[in-house]
Amino acid sequence: MASEVATLAGGCFWCTEAVFKDVIGVDAVESGYLGGSVPNPTYKQVCSGSTGHAEAIRVTFDADQVSYGDILDMFFATHDPTTLNRQGNDVGTQYRSAIFPHDDAQREEAIAAMARAAADWPAPIVTTIEPLSTWYPAEEYHQEYWAGEGQRNPYCIAVIPPKLAKLRKSFAARSKAVAA
Repeated sequence: MASEVATLAGGCFWCTEAVFKDVIGVDAVESGYLGGSVPNPTYKQVCSGSTGHAEAIRVTFDADQVSYGDILDMFFATHDPTTLNRQGNDVGTQYRSAIFPHDDAQREEAIAAMARAAADWPAPIVTTIEPLSTWYPAEEYHQEYWAGEGQRNPYCIAVIPPKLAKLRKSFAARSKAVAA
């Protein structure tokens, strides 16, 4: 198994985590924060927009089953990379669209993935490619949120199922739910 890690920010981490938990070849998804200036930030601090952190996910995947490029293609297809510091009703720099490459090869693939995705969007992609910085796991209650509390959260109920439907339609061969 060729285990690799992708670090991505696409708005609310509950939503992006739910999408990537459904991808064949993904072994783990952890919600957290990075890209800011405050050590060990709390959810409340990050939500205030004052720390500079993004809500992000760290995806550990088997590169023999799913490539980093595939992960990025799914990332661009399941969130809006054309809105600056915003995903739906979530507004602020903590909800920015960003890729945090782990090495030069990931950086080059991120640039290529943005170019591939550009044709699918009516406006320019504003996703940033940012330096990988210290990763801070989010508080425990944020991990696997959709599988538990998220099923009772009206925001999640409104936002996550359409993202999962898009993944399952556009990337059916990659979805655990479709393959089951």
